[in-house]
Amino acid sequence: MGVERVKTGDSVSDCMVLVYADNAKVYVPIEDFHKVQKYVGKESFAPPLSKLGTQAWEKLKERTKESLREMARELIELYAKRQFLEGISFAPDNVWQREFEESFVYEETPDQLRAIKEVKTDMESTKPMDRLICGDVGFGKTEVAMRAAFKAVMSGYQAAVLAPTTILAAQHFATFSERMSSFPVRIEVLSRFQKGKEVKATLEKLAAGQVDILIGTHRILSEDVKFKNLGLLVVDEEQRFGVKHKEALKQLRYKADSLSMTATPIPRTLHMSLVGARDLSIINTPPRNRLPIETVVAEYHDDLIKSAIENELDRGGQIYFVNNRISNIPVLQDRLELLAPKAKTISAHGQMDESELEVIMKEFIAGRYDILLSTVIIENGLDIPNVNTIIVNRADTLGLSQLYQLRGRVGRSSEQAYAYFLTPPFNEVKEDSLKRLRALEQYTDLGSGFQIAMRDLEIRGAGNILGTRQHGFIAAVGFELYCRLLQDAVEEIKGRAEGEENNAAAPDTRLDVPIQAYIPTEYISDGQTRIAVYQEMSSLTTTEELLETERGLSDRFGALPGPVGALMLLMRLKILGRHAGCSKISISKDGTLTLLIDGDQATAKGRIKNIFEAAPKYEFEVAYEAEKPEKRELPQDQEPLLEQAHGSARVQAQLRTELVADTVAGMAIEAALLLEGPG
Repeated sequence: MGVERVKTGDSVSDCMVLVYADNAKVYVPIEDFHKVQKYVGKESFAPPLSKLGTQAWEKLKERTKESLREMARELIELYAKRQFLEGISFAPDNVWQREFEESFVYEETPDQLRAIKEVKTDMESTKPMDRLICGDVGFGKTEVAMRAAFKAVMSGYQAAVLAPTTILAAQHFATFSERMSSFPVRIEVLSRFQKGKEVKATLEKLAAGQVDILIGTHRILSEDVKFKNLGLLVVDEEQRFGVKHKEALKQLRYKADSLSMTATPIPRTLHMSLVGARDLSIINTPPRNRLPIETVVAEYHDDLIKSAIENELDRGGQIYFVNNRISNIPVLQDRLELLAPKAKTISAHGQMDESELEVIMKEFIAGRYDILLSTVIIENGLDIPNVNTIIVNRADTLGLSQLYQLRGRVGRSSEQAYAYFLTPPFNEVKEDSLKRLRALEQYTDLGSGFQIAMRDLEIRGAGNILGTRQHGFIAAVGFELYCRLLQDAVEEIKGRAEGEENNAAAPDTRLDVPIQAYIPTEYISDGQTRIAVYQEMSSLTTTEELLETERGLSDRFGALPGPVGALMLLMRLKILGRHAGCSKISISKDGTLTLLIDGDQATAKGRIKNIFEAAPKYEFEVAYEAEKPEKRELPQDQEPLLEQAHGSARVQAQLRTELVADTVAGMAIEAALLLEGPG
């Protein structure tokens, strides 16, 4: 129900309010925000609320876990080869690699640099790489792939780049060739644009090892395509390939490192990455000077189309007009020529002769036409900075990731771009279709492809990651929790297979420190953003991550006000307390620090000794207080066992330093310093 500011004693903090069945409320403290997740399930399915004080929710989770164990076993078997087979260990970067990377004319974004580093680390390790790069169109995924391919070639291996369309394969060939023109890298392309003789010659050179990088469509997966020593497979927009192609890809993945790229991963691909079956790198940072695309969802109207075209022509730009039915393209072309007589219009679709299609695309790229009227063949890979308006007719008939890809065809420069999604009258459009279009209106921020994919999951529901079975449990517990439970099941089976013991995780640390710690609304006004920041902070596990978050907040929202600084202090205490094995830290008004440590007394005393020995310049009065064990009659000879009774040990230490004599906040600082030693 949102966030409420709650005062308890001398403490003031924000709590998330959750409503259960029978209108019962639970107030969740900040340090537990990460335990609350948004429910993402099947469309139009409302899960029943649980009653407080019952085991219904735990039982449902347990049943879900049970059903997932079998799936986890399949998953482990599927990826066992990846985990345990020896893969290729590529050579570290050489001088040419550094020269090639320095020739990149743009400044890399932080996310792009992280993705590049992760890919290189994977390639240099002996474990076969299977990484998914998820990043918006135009955010630099291709540069990551080019650096990986160049690294493979420098190590003496061949690389294959697989694209879903002929146009995208041609675009990649042009980009790779231009970027690597100063280096002795032999690049060839294989697609339906090639004649029989050209294809035969390319295949012969490939088998002889005279081609370093082969770029092409699914033609690469044909049986007559033989590599001499394939080291890296790059797959662009993997979700566009069919089941048979994916089986062929799976076989190739056992032989070579694999790098996939997508802007909007389909549920299954996203699911595989979220549960750790594949590694995931997300590029969320937009290139410098890139503006969000202005998105309009509207009913079809001639005046709107005329105005959109004229506005683009007035600033010297070009326009995509997408209509996914070939049959009425000629009629639409006549209409566009009538609405915008000054504009030169040309049409294209996938059933055209290859050479004719290639000529049309080249003519449009050269700027000889103002409007390209086409089917969705332009959705992948076309990169024409001068096109900054796209109009999609009957947008209600297309899928969410398809619409998102189409929108990404514009806005490739520093110009403001516009996307118009046109439908019949809204009352004639299906509810799901409208939801998809509204999601595009909602997610206009640069880098929102990942959110779009998650929204797609919400609208369509998530399929089983290993096949076509639908799981009712996804609807019952929600997609995020489902993924987490599957991850747990995978880890559990992995642990058993490797003979690991299932060690209990360190306990979460409860905090009772009387300071005012919260995010003021005048610092972060948007409620959703505030909750997201709280959730991020409460899930941190190291002091390094906390410092990174602190820097990020300062950059985004300005200097930290007092209550936010106090909140950082609490989160630091929580992290350090968890490392030190404390299940509770409290500081009373008189400055008494109480640490609650679970386990037997000997363990607790050992930990406490470590904590206080880490700060020898302070004086303490330490008193141990063990919870009394249950009274029970025992034979006389077993009496000494009581001394070893398990339970919780409590320690109280009166701090005797002038530094903290004045303020309770100071006590919290000292507690943090003390706990840092063993952590």
